[in-house]
Amino acid sequence: MAGLDPRTAARRRSQALAVGLVAAFMTLLDVSIVNVALPSIDRAIGADPSDLQWIVSGYALTFGLLLVPAGRFGDARGRRTVFVVGLGLFTLTSAAAGIAGSPTWLIIARLLQGAAAGLVNPQVIGLIQQLYHGAERGRPFGLLGATIGVSTGVGPLLGGGLIELGGQQLGWRLVFFVNVPVGIVTILLAWRLLPAGPGRRAADGRNLDPVGVLLLGVGVVFLLLPLVQQRQWQGPLKWLLIPAGLLVLLGFVGWELRYRRHRVPLFDLALFRLRSYSLGILIGLLYFGGFVAIFFLFTLYLQAGLRYTALQAGLAVTPFAAGSAVTAALGGRIIYRFGRPLVAIGLATVAIGLVGVIVALHFVPGRGAPLVTALPLLVAGLGSGLVITPNQNLTLSEVPVAQAGSAAGMLQTAQRIGAATGIAGVGMIFFSTLAATGNGWSRAFRDALLATTGFVVIALVAAIVDSWTERPGSPARAGGAG
Repeated sequence: MAGLDPRTAARRRSQALAVGLVAAFMTLLDVSIVNVALPSIDRAIGADPSDLQWIVSGYALTFGLLLVPAGRFGDARGRRTVFVVGLGLFTLTSAAAGIAGSPTWLIIARLLQGAAAGLVNPQVIGLIQQLYHGAERGRPFGLLGATIGVSTGVGPLLGGGLIELGGQQLGWRLVFFVNVPVGIVTILLAWRLLPAGPGRRAADGRNLDPVGVLLLGVGVVFLLLPLVQQRQWQGPLKWLLIPAGLLVLLGFVGWELRYRRHRVPLFDLALFRLRSYSLGILIGLLYFGGFVAIFFLFTLYLQAGLRYTALQAGLAVTPFAAGSAVTAALGGRIIYRFGRPLVAIGLATVAIGLVGVIVALHFVPGRGAPLVTALPLLVAGLGSGLVITPNQNLTLSEVPVAQAGSAAGMLQTAQRIGAATGIAGVGMIFFSTLAATGNGWSRAFRDALLATTGFVVIALVAAIVDSWTERPGSPARAGGAG
C-alpha cells in the first residue's frame, strides 16, 4: 500500500482486515456448525455413525494437513493469490456438500472443503503480520481472536437456526449453502483490496520443498487419523500410527535441517529457538485440547441426552461465545502491557468457569442444564478471550514477516492436533462413563468436563512458569517486533 496517503492506507488496511476476518469466520464456523446438523444428515441421506464421524473429522483432518504448506506457499508466491484460490475452492466445495445425495459424496466434499480452509487460514494471519507492525497488531489480532471465539461458539446456534428454518430435509443443506453467497462476495473484495505483492523473492517460490511437504503431511495424518477415528476403528493396532507419525515427523526435522543449508525449507525450525513462539505453540496445543471438546460434548449431551432441538442446543452454548467475543478484542489491545500473565489469568478464569459448570450440573442435572450453566459458561468464555488472542499475538510477535504464513500454519496445526487429541481423549471418558452408568448423560458430561479442565490447568502451569521467567525486554514487555 505504498504511495497512498496515511488516511487512505489506513482505510485500505482496515478493509483488507475485514475481508480476512470474514474468510476466517466462514472456515472456522464449519468446524462446529455441522455438529448440530448430524441427526438431520443421518435421517436425510442414511449416514451411519462412521459416515457422520468422517463428515466432522474429515474436515479437521485435511484442514490441519494443509496449514503449514499453504502458509509457506503464501509466503513465497503472494498471500492474495493463495487466499483467493483457497476461498474459491471453499465456496465450490460448500456448494458440493449442500447438494450431496449420499454419505460418500458428502464426505469427499468435506475433505476438500477442509483442505480449502487450510489454504485460507494461514494467509489471514500472514496478512496481519504484513500489514501491521509491533504493538499495532494488538487490535487486528484481537478482532481475529474474537472471530475465532464467536465462530466456534455461534456455530451450533447458527446451525440450529438454519435447521429450524429449512426443516429436517433442507435445513442441513443450508448449513453448507450459506457459505456460497458470502464466499463469492468475499472473493471479489479480496482480489480488489488485499495487497498483491509477492511474499519472498522469486527464487524462494521455485523451491517449495516437496519432500518436506510430504514428510510433514504423512506425519500429521498418522497422528490425527487414530484420534479422529478412535471410536470407529476397533482394536489397539490403530494406536501404532501415533509412534509411526512421530518417527516420520522426526524424519521431517532431519530433512529440514539438511535442506536449509542449501535452500529455503518448508518450515524454519530456528523459529522454535524463539521462546515466545515455542511456549505459545505448547499453550495453544494444550488449550485447544480442552476448548474444542467443550462444544462437541455439550451439544451432544443436550441433543442426544436431553432431547433438545438443534436451535436450543445452539442457544445453550451462546454465553461462552459472547464472553469470548468481548474479551478477545480487549485482550489483543492490552497484551503488550501485561504479557504472558494475561494469558495465565485467562486460563485460570476458564478453569474456574468449567468447575462452575461441573458444580451446577451436580446440583441441577437434566433438563435445567442450559439455565444453570449459562453463568459459568459466560465466565469461561470471558477467560477464553484472554487466552486465544493474546497467546497468538505473543507467539508470532518475534516471527519475521517473510515467515509469517508458515509460522502461523504451524501454530494452527498444533491447535488442530490439540483439538483432535482433546476430542478423542475426553470423548473416550465421556462414552465410557455413559456405558458404565447406563446412559447417565449428566454424569458422563461432568466427568468429561473434569478431563477438559485438566488440559486447561496444564496450559495454565506452562503460562505461569513462563510468566515467572519472562525476560524484561521480551516482546510481551516491549511492544512486539516488527
